[in-house]
Amino acid sequence: MTTTARPTWTISASRPDQPDAVLLLREYMTEMVVRYHRRPALPGEVDEALAEMPSDDLAHPDGLLLLAHHGDDLAGCAGLRWHSGWAELTRVFVRPAHRGAGGGAALLAAVEQRATAAGADRIRLDTRADLVEARALYARHGYAEIPAYSQGPYAEHWFEKRLS
Repeated sequence: MTTTARPTWTISASRPDQPDAVLLLREYMTEMVVRYHRRPALPGEVDEALAEMPSDDLAHPDGLLLLAHHGDDLAGCAGLRWHSGWAELTRVFVRPAHRGAGGGAALLAAVEQRATAAGADRIRLDTRADLVEARALYARHGYAEIPAYSQGPYAEHWFEKRLS
């Protein structure tokens, strides 16, 4: 009996303007729009959301964008924005076909390692109430709910994980 090896997760840095990053960030934002409105995205809605919440600061020196591959497949992304002594996690996304295979955990481990290496002592994030899977992922990986640290229009839950 032969068993097929499961694909492994590999994580690498990318500029947000690179084609794979642009594709994943658009897919991320499409899902955010669809879930928020509970209907298919209307023409132009995703472009408006991308313009309202750009990701161009997820590059040196302001931040970092990581892309995840599951085997040979482009499968997900996560970003960090640098603050004085801490990092903000954003744009965590795993393509639906790769969910449940450990991609969220792989991305969190990678951003935590990068944040620690950059001197951050904690990671913070905000998220929406409807993103229950994301909130469960963060809680499983040691992120605790904290009082609001930001006032974004879509921020309804705030989390933090101490790295040191």
